[in-house]
Amino acid sequence: MNRAERAALIDRRLAGLYPETPVPLDHRDAFTLLIAVLLSAQCTDRRVNTVTPRLFALADTPAAMARVPEERIREIIRPCGLSPQKARAIAGLSRLLLERHGGEVPRTFAELEALPGVGHKTASVVMAQAFGVPAFPVDTHIHRLAQRWGLTSGRSVTQTERDLKRLFPREHWNQLHLRIIFYGREYCTARCCDGTVCPLCREVHPGRRRAVRVRPA
Repeated sequence: MNRAERAALIDRRLAGLYPETPVPLDHRDAFTLLIAVLLSAQCTDRRVNTVTPRLFALADTPAAMARVPEERIREIIRPCGLSPQKARAIAGLSRLLLERHGGEVPRTFAELEALPGVGHKTASVVMAQAFGVPAFPVDTHIHRLAQRWGLTSGRSVTQTERDLKRLFPREHWNQLHLRIIFYGREYCTARCCDGTVCPLCREVHPGRRRAVRVRPA
């Protein structure tokens, strides 16, 4: 099975397993999604979802967030880790949204990535899930599984993203990146599968060899 055939099979299997692809981070709009994705760096979605209700009760718009002292933001988001950097980014991007974008979350990669604390992956999630623009955010689950399934030989998430975009139809990207994350969490974790255990790995892992049946003499 070549790389394109593996990709097509994975696409079909994951669509069957996960016909619905809800965004794992609780949010109300593009701004609250942006903040939630920023908080999810080196933190689980579950933990973020326990923190954001308190934060968004205090401020859920750029204007309201810009009025909150950075120290107060840091206090609330401390359970997510990296709270000094994340609080600084949340306060800074809220001010910039007011100053440069009329209090709205911009709809281009370049403008999003110019905001404090917003890298390409965060911008990709917002573009895909808030605005419906085809994107393929690559997190650690996707990077690991893409390598395990022989879809990329890239050592960086940048190369993995390029390879996956070449392999899968553009109209599938927004759902597919979530499906891979769901599958990685449910079936193919870093500890529970070595490329031979979970259902998809048994089908597509490029290093897996079929057993040879030997006829009795």
